[in-house]
Amino acid sequence: MASPGSADPFSGMLAPGARPALLIVDMVMAYLDPTSSLFLDGEAAVAATARLAAAARAASAPVIFTRVVYAPGGVDGGLFYRKVPALAQFQAGSPLGAFPPVLTPAADDIVVTKQYASAFFGTALAPMLTTLGVDTLVITGFSTSGCVRASALDALQHGFAPFVARDGCADRGAAQHDANLFDLQAKYAEVVDEDQARRILAGR
Repeated sequence: MASPGSADPFSGMLAPGARPALLIVDMVMAYLDPTSSLFLDGEAAVAATARLAAAARAASAPVIFTRVVYAPGGVDGGLFYRKVPALAQFQAGSPLGAFPPVLTPAADDIVVTKQYASAFFGTALAPMLTTLGVDTLVITGFSTSGCVRASALDALQHGFAPFVARDGCADRGAAQHDANLFDLQAKYAEVVDEDQARRILAGR
């Protein structure tokens, strides 16, 4: 009999299901405009996500965008808004809340508006995915340590297999990005590259 701790306790693997979708988390100008306090080096992630969006649409897989919008004063943002003053950049009407031109939702894409880190918290995302028959999410977006991680964790907890596309995510530093991908892979998701993500979206 193997002794306790002799096997890797974090060696489990998730397999893609039959109906994938692409979830693009908060890939908006607040993270791409150098004048923004949330700015990060995310252009490569945007380009990778645009390619994955095209692959998803070609495979008739749903493409879902999230964005953050707050009422004046952030009254709907609760303690999260108070904890992170930079979230004031997402008040309704701010140009920093817009999607970049290269990654504008298509007519058939879905846009979910949220106020908290997870794409699932306080939104209709979970029942919408269930209605669409989705069982697998390829996840990209900003930032890896924040809203991407929170959304991947909640995807798992809602029963949707999460596959985080490392090439389609970015953070304010390599250390945060890498450490959170490591932790996601160990506990909550599968971390895949762009080519693997494309194959999942194509049902392969």
